[in-house]
Amino acid sequence: MPERTVLTTIICSATALGLLGASVRAETPSGCREPQTGTDSVPIFSPPLANVVTGTGRLQFYSAPNLRCPIAGVFVIPKDELVAYAQTDDGWSSVMYVNPRTGNDVSGWVRSARLKITGTMGPKQ
Repeated sequence: MPERTVLTTIICSATALGLLGASVRAETPSGCREPQTGTDSVPIFSPPLANVVTGTGRLQFYSAPNLRCPIAGVFVIPKDELVAYAQTDDGWSSVMYVNPRTGNDVSGWVRSARLKITGTMGPKQ
């Protein structure tokens, strides 16, 4: 009898963990899907807009315009300069940051409220 109880417990635990894992896996990809830019809900800026980060503290980068999709360890700080390519109706901007010291760049989504437009990006006329 004890062997049967242990086996039943193992099967129930595995089933519960499997269901929990499936729900987590199912939520992450769909919730962190980057929207198509150039649509009515995510218009593209042409030319791209130069921005500076305002406010205080770090401005987190996200892989998609969703608070559940942060890119670990990727952020900018006030006075950093970004290039914005598109913006959603609900306050997210698709941006690129180039580190002036290393030349490394990162692209992602940030909250638009922390950005101040400083001009456009393009050739001098």
